[in-house]
Amino acid sequence: MTMIPGAKRRTFIQGTAAAGALAALGRPAFAQTAEFTLKWANNIPVTHPSNIRTREAVDAIKKETNGKVDIQIFPNNQLGGDTDMLSQVRSGAIDIFPLSGLILQTLVPLAGINGLAFAFKDYQTVWAAMDGELGAYIRAAIAKVNLHTFDRILDNGYRNITTSSKPINTADDLKGFKIRVPVSPLWTSMFKAFGAAPTGINFSEVYSSLQTKVIEGQENPLAIIDIAKLYEVQKYCSMTGHMWDGQWILANGRRWNGLPKEIQAVITKHVTAAVMAQRDDIRRLNNGLEAQLKAKGMIFNYPEVKSFREALSKAGFYKEWRGKFGDEAMAKLEKYSGKLL
Repeated sequence: MTMIPGAKRRTFIQGTAAAGALAALGRPAFAQTAEFTLKWANNIPVTHPSNIRTREAVDAIKKETNGKVDIQIFPNNQLGGDTDMLSQVRSGAIDIFPLSGLILQTLVPLAGINGLAFAFKDYQTVWAAMDGELGAYIRAAIAKVNLHTFDRILDNGYRNITTSSKPINTADDLKGFKIRVPVSPLWTSMFKAFGAAPTGINFSEVYSSLQTKVIEGQENPLAIIDIAKLYEVQKYCSMTGHMWDGQWILANGRRWNGLPKEIQAVITKHVTAAVMAQRDDIRRLNNGLEAQLKAKGMIFNYPEVKSFREALSKAGFYKEWRGKFGDEAMAKLEKYSGKLL
């Protein structure tokens, strides 16, 4: 997810292509006769648990299908930014693509509902909702735009604000603050309610935007802050935990429905196992990341959430989104989150 500038990016892509060619030479003979070749693209660095577990799933799928299914992984924005890849998975140029529901919200408005600020108090609540009635309700909405959604959502984590200039201790500290947000209506709305100046930027451009001071800060889970090396261009990390975010694994509906049922079953089984392992990876990773980031020079602070929630309520944030999501959807969320006012 970190951007690789200029010549380095070209070298990286050329190196990746060369590595892919070498890997192809080393594959067993059956891999040359794959009946179903699928492209899996994402915005995540190769070393992130999501890609490590995806690689395991892909290898297991190939083995169980005796080489009939060959899924090729294109990590780290190789095939474009989030909005580009969403278009590609809809058109069929990409077959499988994990994406935050809050970015998918530009196409499926309901998909962003899990990102309502301070909705989930802990992971137990997150998984009860997203693996339960709320998640099923969201997947049904996504299916209407001809995208297949796997039952389990990847963990991206609770998001925290990083800055280059000052710690964020209260909502007042965000007034006029130039912060990057993903290209998502809910993110933009939330930070406007805080009085900030949010700018929608795909993650592939975030590192350079911070480096050149186009923006002062951004917000992401600790794992992304670490793996994307944002600590190199950010000094403070304010542990706001203002929202939980995950990635739905989306497949082009026409392509998915064209696969034999037995192939669908094998892919689903291994993708689900990969997601469950990834969630545990993120949990264990987060346990040690704060200390690691401190060692790399980041300064942490721990704001009270009260001022942030009060600012959102005063600005009518929850009321606005209740109107947009509708009473039925909000009732399904509030079954887990409690009343959001």
